[in-house]
Parts: sequence; C-alpha cells; structure tokens
Amino acid sequence: MIRYSVKKLAKLAGVSVRTLHLYDEIGLLKPAIRTEAKYRMYGENELLRLQQILFYKELDFPLQEIGQILDAPGFDLLTALGNHKKALEAKQSRIETLLLTIDKTMFNLKEGIMLKHEELYEGLSQETADAYRKEAIGAYGTEAVEIAEKSLRSLTKTDFEALKRESLEISSGLASMTGNDPTSEVVQRQIARHYEVIRKFWGTSGSTDPQAEAYKGLGDLYVNDERFTQIDGQPNPIFALFMQKAMAYFAETKLV
Repeated sequence: MIRYSVKKLAKLAGVSVRTLHLYDEIGLLKPAIRTEAKYRMYGENELLRLQQILFYKELDFPLQEIGQILDAPGFDLLTALGNHKKALEAKQSRIETLLLTIDKTMFNLKEGIMLKHEELYEGLSQETADAYRKEAIGAYGTEAVEIAEKSLRSLTKTDFEALKRESLEISSGLASMTGNDPTSEVVQRQIARHYEVIRKFWGTSGSTDPQAEAYKGLGDLYVNDERFTQIDGQPNPIFALFMQKAMAYFAETKLV
C-alpha cells in the first residue's frame, strides 16, 4: 500500500505543508497513520478526500461546510464528482465570457461609467429581453421591475458584472449540492447567500419587507420554467425541484 508523507502529498496536490497541518488540526483531513516518530502518512482514501476538499474550495465553500458535506451519511463520491464537473464547466464558460469582455470592463472601471438600460439584458436578443421584462412585469408588477432596474442601473458596469458573477458562483455551488437534503444546515447557509443576491437584483436588499412569498414564488418559477435552472444550456428538473424545496423551507423558517 502506497503511503505519502506530508511533504510528498503537498507537492502532489499543489498545496502547502502548512495547509495539510491545518486540515489535520481542524479534523478536515486526518492522516491514515502516524509513525512512531509522529510523522503523518496519507493513503489513497485521504488523497480522494483531499481532491474533494480542493474541488469545494474552488467553488468558494468555507472549510467548515466542506467538512459537513463530506461527512454527511448520504455523501456519494461518484455523484459529487459528476456535480463538480458540471459546476467547473459552468465556471469555465463564465471565465471565457469574462475574458472576451475584459477590455470593455477595464475601460468601464477606469471611467466609472454607469449602466445603460439595455445593458441590463446584455447577451439577449431585443425580442428575448422584451419578453423577459414583460413576464417579470406580469409576475411582479411594473413598479417592482422598475425599482429593480433603477437599482441595477446605479451600479457601474464592473460592479454589475461582479454581482452576476457572484450569483453564478452561488448557483454553481448549489448545483453541486443537489444530492443533499434541501433543508439541511449546509444547504440553507448557501440558500441564505442566494436570497441576499436575489434581493440585490430586485433592488430591495435594504427593505424591511423580507419578501418571503416573492422568494418562495421564485422557487416555484424555477420548477415551472426550465430556463431559470439550466446547466450548460440543458434543463435540469432535479436541480429545479431541489431549489424549490430549499427556497420554500428558507422562506417558511427564516423570513417569517
């Protein structure tokens, strides 16, 4: 059986020895054995667990949450790897999109230019943008849509891109947790982040109204309209149902 020292594992995984010591201290990654000289030695199981830790770190999960996910009774390595692949492919697509617009973004950062109305729907055809806006007005009313648009237009283009990037990162993280209980603490912490970002898009993050019904209704929309929970351009009804249950539980327990 192959064993790896701390130094060898650190080099293999591209992390520091200090990081592995920290993971041991907090119980996130314990060595397989300790030699009589107290040296840490790691085996294949530890390598696989470290891989999962690094994948979740790439999706910006806190170490405490990573430990809870990996130690959950229903955790399945094969399912997790499949979810990681989808999340990382989505992240790669976002990075490629950002690279294509980097010159424009840098210019906007220097000049501090504010968003124009049509840039809220950048990347969509005029017909699609008009249809989305009409649907939103039908669901939430003209006033709510105008408040959201006014709030977003107050951002610089750079800040708006950052908000969209944050939203996509949170969604990718939630997609990787589809196999978890939607009412679990670890999922609900991520849903809380999702709720805060949605409120920013709605322009109501400073409102005293928690908008419990509106947020719960958004979860229902995810199930009824496959456009909102697509992964890599493909409908994902399992993810949509997961989001609906998680958002409803959050609204009913945290927003009352």
